[in-house]
Amino acid sequence: MTASPPSAPDPGLPPQGPASPAPAPKKSLRANTLIVMAGTLASRLSGIVRQQIINLFGNTLLDAFLVAVRIPNLLRELLAEGALVNSFIPVYKTLNAEERKSLASAFSGVLIAVNLLLMALGILAAPWVVDLLLAGQSNVDRELAVYMTRLVMPFLMLISLSSIAMGLLNADEHFRESSFAPVAFNIASIVALVLLPDTATWLAFGWLVGGVAQLVVQLPALRKFGLLPTPALMSHPALGRVLRQMAPFTLTAGARQVLNIYVTRLLSNGQLFPQGTQAGYSNAEALFTMVNGLFVVSPALALFPRFSQHAAEGNWPEFKSLTAQAIRTTTFLAAPMSALLVALAPFAVSVFNLRPDYNLPRFEAGAGILTGWALALVPWALVTILLRTFYARERTREAVTVSAIGFVLEVGLYRLLVPQFGFLGFGVSTALSGVLMTLALGLMYRRRLGFPTREVTRHLGRVVPLAVAAGLLAWVISLVLPRPGYIVPGALGLAVAGGAGLALYLLGAALLRMPEMAGVTRRLRR
Repeated sequence: MTASPPSAPDPGLPPQGPASPAPAPKKSLRANTLIVMAGTLASRLSGIVRQQIINLFGNTLLDAFLVAVRIPNLLRELLAEGALVNSFIPVYKTLNAEERKSLASAFSGVLIAVNLLLMALGILAAPWVVDLLLAGQSNVDRELAVYMTRLVMPFLMLISLSSIAMGLLNADEHFRESSFAPVAFNIASIVALVLLPDTATWLAFGWLVGGVAQLVVQLPALRKFGLLPTPALMSHPALGRVLRQMAPFTLTAGARQVLNIYVTRLLSNGQLFPQGTQAGYSNAEALFTMVNGLFVVSPALALFPRFSQHAAEGNWPEFKSLTAQAIRTTTFLAAPMSALLVALAPFAVSVFNLRPDYNLPRFEAGAGILTGWALALVPWALVTILLRTFYARERTREAVTVSAIGFVLEVGLYRLLVPQFGFLGFGVSTALSGVLMTLALGLMYRRRLGFPTREVTRHLGRVVPLAVAAGLLAWVISLVLPRPGYIVPGALGLAVAGGAGLALYLLGAALLRMPEMAGVTRRLRR
């Protein structure tokens, strides 16, 4: 393996234009990562509370609502969140302060116009879109899903505006406000769900209230740092670069949404699964995204501006070093969480059941799906980091090609494995596609920069066996604990069995003198 020399530019990067990149940020990567992780933890924990409140609704209302919110959520990933961050920040970082402000105004204007059009189309075409999401013999109330889809479509505009705010703040490494914005969404939604009547109309309205809150809490920070854009439909020299980067990413996100549509149709198939399966899937998704967001996405989000800075400067040795650091950090955290979730998935899903007379099909669906997804945590941690190294170098075409192929492959695996293995087939399919995508991205990275294979392999050779041992210990202890299902035995199992497994993992890491463990020890001493 050979890395590019320090002064050599990546031949795959486009010309950066006459403007000089902004000076490298001086903020601590550790501080940024901790801020994002704290915000993610607060967001996910408040999200768990929101999910607990939602689980008090009956299957008919809740399943229809989950199908309805799936539609703006599909569109927001195409236009906002992922596409925005991964295409906007690398270009934004190469501009001076004046050009950055101008680009932000032009880009936000275009995004708002597109969102208005899609929102109107979504409201008008709701019956056809819902039919696309539901199986022929559906276990979901179609008419209720159509009605709620029309009510929640404005959420697309709210979340897109919030994503613009988040992207601008993250680009300048102001993570505190943007990281805690989802907390405002959850708190506002919880208040609305508790205070408003138990009806379809007010359930949808509570979701919109949360979207408003997530946007509003970021506006003071944008104003404080001079980043608040004035949306305008105007041209900008760098806007074409952003859109070119965004277009292939949007196509990749589109491939992922094909997967999500297929999954929704599978879950709604009354011949395969009972009513309540949509809700069970949502519960498993909430737990998985909490763990993935805290231990994988948060570090990746905090490191992405620094990746972009190194790429803009052509500092490839530091870029490669940061890649290894990011992989070590995320997998050190993700590996034990993966093993513990495999062992304790029924206990984890139990936290959503605030009543002893919980819905059994919903619980079984959540536990089965989460068990399989837990296997995918480490492979997708590697995919998450590697994809961002490509986006930071503006090598979007390569990354999105691998991603699109991976998602198409995952659809095929779903078709093959879900009918055979049921709920477990969802996660196994995701894990297999994650492994294959990691191999492809790693080979492409190695060809360009020289992948730190030895360092990564040595690290994984330590954390994976430790994680397996932690999971086995947690599983053995869980056998003598009260049966999960209700929140009380669920929390007890997580605390006792999960705590014992995590303690074993950390003890093993300390004995092996892993550098990541030294960092944990320093923070605990503080």
